[in-house]
Amino acid sequence: MKNQTVNATRDRITIRDVAQDAGVSVAAVSKVLRNAYGVSDILRTKVETSIEKLNYRPSVAARAMRGRTQTVGMLVIELSNPFLAGVIEEANATLSESGFKALIGIGRSTSPIEASMIESMIDNRMDGVLIIAPRISGKILELYSRQIPIVVIAHHEPHAQTYDTVNSDDHRGAYLAVEAALQRGYRDIAMLGYDLGDSPPTIVALQREKGYLDGVKAEGLEGRIIRLPLVGADRRAAINDFLALKDRPRAVFVWSDLDAVPLINAARMSGIRVPEDLAIIGYDNSPMAAIPLVGLTSVDQNAAALGRTAAETLLGRIDGREEARHLLIEPHVEMRGST
Repeated sequence: MKNQTVNATRDRITIRDVAQDAGVSVAAVSKVLRNAYGVSDILRTKVETSIEKLNYRPSVAARAMRGRTQTVGMLVIELSNPFLAGVIEEANATLSESGFKALIGIGRSTSPIEASMIESMIDNRMDGVLIIAPRISGKILELYSRQIPIVVIAHHEPHAQTYDTVNSDDHRGAYLAVEAALQRGYRDIAMLGYDLGDSPPTIVALQREKGYLDGVKAEGLEGRIIRLPLVGADRRAAINDFLALKDRPRAVFVWSDLDAVPLINAARMSGIRVPEDLAIIGYDNSPMAAIPLVGLTSVDQNAAALGRTAAETLLGRIDGREEARHLLIEPHVEMRGST
């Protein structure tokens, strides 16, 4: 992936490097790191100066020697997505039950910002990090996970060994969306996605595209993916262009409610009847989808289960579990008036 040059890619600085730079023993550095009794101000200053100079970040094992801080970092892509609120609330509640406090950082879909936030969480001696929909690659996550326990939501990398993933079964959910459209009698079913650009192969949108294509293929139909602009761009014009297509499909599966809800609104504002002229299925089952005036059929990926399972998985990592876990939450389709 482009623009992936962050500090985690360089050779790892060890406690021995710090000791050599400070001119002290490894045991002395260890005492400073765990804030042991009897450490002199002179020794502490020497070691801390070398730590800052070398940009040293203690390993998970070294952090454990210092004891827990009972804090967990929660790195989210944004806060404007209404679906994420349910994930964050349930994760926070689960962590709280075990005596942990969660501190939230916003990555803004930018790799350098995400990397900086994770490094800050490591520097502040947090006990673990829960990440939702990261842009940074699995390779970078692996490097960070050697320093702090990490669990990732909305990141499909089932072969990762040093961190855990918890996802909606996005492939299955998209397949179910196609089945739901077929059951309602629709045969001309397109998918409304977005320009993936340099997105990593771990993103949920790609899994949903594969599920959609497999769904229509299983019925002997031809798949058609229509793409909106990149995430973060103003998509209103592109949505209107889709509605104005001469060969507009009879039904459309939208990769996320983030675009499905504006699509319903734009269709109705344009005099296009939903579902009589255009059937629409979204993904997320966000709170807005259930509003009667919206009435969006949507794939429910169970925000509460995602948040709770991810938090429980992270607590297991913090307690010392080393084997990787990659868990999928079973989705289902909530049928409403848009189909």
